[in-house]
Amino acid sequence: MRNSGRALVVVGILFNIGWPCAGLAWGDEGHEVIGYVAQRFLVPAAREKVAALLAADTDPLVAHNIAAASTWADKYRDLDRDGARERTRRWHFVDIELAEPDIDWACFGHPALPRGTLASNGPALDCVVDKIDEFAAELAAPDTDPTERIVALKFLLHFVGDLHQPLHASDDHDRGGNDKLVSAPGLKAGTLHHYWDTDFVDRLGTNPKAIAAVLIGQISSSDVQNWSRGGTEEWAMESYRVAKDDAYGRLPSPNYRTGYRLTDDYVAMATRDVAIQLSKAGVRLAWLLNKALGGCPDAATCSGR
Repeated sequence: MRNSGRALVVVGILFNIGWPCAGLAWGDEGHEVIGYVAQRFLVPAAREKVAALLAADTDPLVAHNIAAASTWADKYRDLDRDGARERTRRWHFVDIELAEPDIDWACFGHPALPRGTLASNGPALDCVVDKIDEFAAELAAPDTDPTERIVALKFLLHFVGDLHQPLHASDDHDRGGNDKLVSAPGLKAGTLHHYWDTDFVDRLGTNPKAIAAVLIGQISSSDVQNWSRGGTEEWAMESYRVAKDDAYGRLPSPNYRTGYRLTDDYVAMATRDVAIQLSKAGVRLAWLLNKALGGCPDAATCSGR
């Protein structure tokens, strides 16, 4: 992206005087939408096991349902319980650079989980791609410690959502859009990352369950089949392409005083992208949970359609 030296200076000044920083994931609303979408596509056995695991959870940080539990990982990190902020914050994203996309580098070389180590105690230098795979394996393993199984479920509910936020799978040397200031008609000025986290989700509605219902009504059987395949690296690269082509690729030229002034067309495009990414995340989360907990033998029955 084009950035003048003066623009970078202004960005630095604005952040130093307290420009509000963006969150590090979809806002609660986005994650709750994904949880509700996933719930619709769970097979009965998986739905029952998810409900039972969450009902057995003794952590009072969030309510024990799939939508609320989808927000737990952010709250756990922000509370900094047992050093969770530094220990888990990198697990929420994979910074694939626009100029030199290298998912292996972005995943810190894919550090192996030491034998006998719980995924929740894994190395801090790890990415969302690998953490999804680790927690899905723990959830599926019948001999996983019961408490860890609940933790694995809650991280999985959240991280599949994070992977589908385009600015969690890309970087333009700007902390995933956190260093790009943007404004748009009818929206409060903020950062590019925050717009994709929250503002474009808000344009879909104010009630996560109602948003999910609309999205579910637009998801076809062929969508479910097409999205219920591949793996986390493939999904990460798909999110990266949305970021490269749209989130970053369709930005207007920056104004050195105010950052980027987004057009109505950009906002409409981004809102459509967000709706699709939330839908894909929900379907794929259900697919992973169906495979781990539903005992379904193939992709067709794991899709829950």
